[in-house]
Amino acid sequence: PWGVPAMPGCRCPRPALPILRWLPRYSRAWLPLDLLAGLAVGLTTVPQALAYAELAGLPLQYGLYSSFMGCFVYCFLGTAKDVTLGPTAIMSLLVSSYSFHEPAHAVLLAFLSGCIQLAMGLLHLGFLLDFISCPVIKGFTSAASITISFNQIKNILGLQGIPRQFFLQVYETLRRIGETRAGDAVLGLTCLAALTGLRAMKSHLPQAAPAEPLAVRISYLIVWISATARNALVVLFAGLVAYSFQVMGSQPFRLTGSIPRGLPAFRPPRFSLALPNGTVPFHSMVEDMGVGLAVVPLMGLLETIAIAKAFASQSGYRIDPNQELLALGVANVLGSFVSSYPVTGSFGRTAVNAQSGVCTPAGGLVTGALVLLSLAYLTSLFYYIPKAALAAVIISAVVPMFDAGIFRTLWRVKRLDLVPLCVTFLLCFWEVQYGIVAGVLVSGILLLYSIARPPIKVSEGTVLLVQLGSSLHFPAVEHLRDSVCSRALAASPPRSVILDCSHVSSIDFTVVVGLAELLQELRRHSLSLAFCGLKDPVLQVLLSADLEGFRHFPSWEEA
Repeated sequence: PWGVPAMPGCRCPRPALPILRWLPRYSRAWLPLDLLAGLAVGLTTVPQALAYAELAGLPLQYGLYSSFMGCFVYCFLGTAKDVTLGPTAIMSLLVSSYSFHEPAHAVLLAFLSGCIQLAMGLLHLGFLLDFISCPVIKGFTSAASITISFNQIKNILGLQGIPRQFFLQVYETLRRIGETRAGDAVLGLTCLAALTGLRAMKSHLPQAAPAEPLAVRISYLIVWISATARNALVVLFAGLVAYSFQVMGSQPFRLTGSIPRGLPAFRPPRFSLALPNGTVPFHSMVEDMGVGLAVVPLMGLLETIAIAKAFASQSGYRIDPNQELLALGVANVLGSFVSSYPVTGSFGRTAVNAQSGVCTPAGGLVTGALVLLSLAYLTSLFYYIPKAALAAVIISAVVPMFDAGIFRTLWRVKRLDLVPLCVTFLLCFWEVQYGIVAGVLVSGILLLYSIARPPIKVSEGTVLLVQLGSSLHFPAVEHLRDSVCSRALAASPPRSVILDCSHVSSIDFTVVVGLAELLQELRRHSLSLAFCGLKDPVLQVLLSADLEGFRHFPSWEEA
């Protein structure tokens, strides 16, 4: 029922607020499905929020602070029923790079990122994301999968004082591997194995038919809930083990520790930072974030829109990209008032939402409420969660992001696309922002080269027939002139030229000037140039230019 188009002939204006498109026709039958989906996503969100705050280098409560506002906002402003907003592994990695493990920086980054996203949505600038190619995205996510996973190895092994930079991290981890704490290592690997097994169980779980006996359907439901809420179950199991050791008077694990109880205060982000040796003003905080003010909002938009499009296409409805920008921008701006760091669409939690049969974005209200209940009443229980268990949750979430098959696919489909993929992939191990920027630049150069050097097919006969394989833009006009002149004058005897423009949809002033010079060049050698297959907009421009010697024909056979 979601996203059903209006009946033909209906002239009713479409409501500006997305919630008004589905709330008036909300069915009572959707309620249990939305409640179940919201609960399933909430059981995934709470342990992941704690783990992602650890990854971002922030106190763990900030993961929970970041996990409820996006759920509420998206219910009102989102256009995809499946999408859930909140902290993610990639966004947490970026926040750790640009917030310097300082909560005030992270919250301000959320506010500024939200403002940028809001501005892009209002100005309909979502098309800018189309310039980030798939190889760049795949290179970034694959490198992020490796760096995030290795970043958590220190917690699996119980090591402390490991640097953040990837190469130093690898060196220090290997150098100090002899200091591994046996308790953390055993628990972390056990949690990782359990999460992997539960994930595999869910992917191979056959659908229980309604005709099956009641016992079979109940068994299916138990297994499905266990596999879906695997993060919560594993963290709960690890916490009980740690608590048991604590009661017995020993503690072989590094624990999460105390988390402040209660909801965050509703207040604007801090625009200056008080330190013991002075105050850091707003402009200095912005300068410290640097290129993060471009990378964080863009990657947030990219993740959200890519996820929304993927699940919308599966469910057969369409999304509004600019409305998605507005929803994400509002979520980040309002989130910063409750001490949230930047959020975006979560692929894993969105998949749980879709698989749970969610019918509308109202499921997010249940998820947000569950996070608020955890903050209000359960934070004292989080003290006993081992860090190794949270590390296992993160590794389990990000390993599927590594796409080994993309290298083989691009080698088979278009090898040139391996260049931006490899540039992004390798440089992201140095610094994330360098990898993304370099990948976008390389993709841009390849795109500009294809525009500047369009395929040109030349057929020889009594005249030269020159066929342009793609549109004609000003960077290509010199190449076209050189190709036409060299082939026309090199022929024996020199031949006149027919330029087939059937693939050219528009031209600019520089192209007109270049074509005028080509006409003059050929005329100096007593040769002519005729055009054929001109589309109306191109023909009108050339007629307006009043080119000397300009001739055109509907097709080259008539020339």
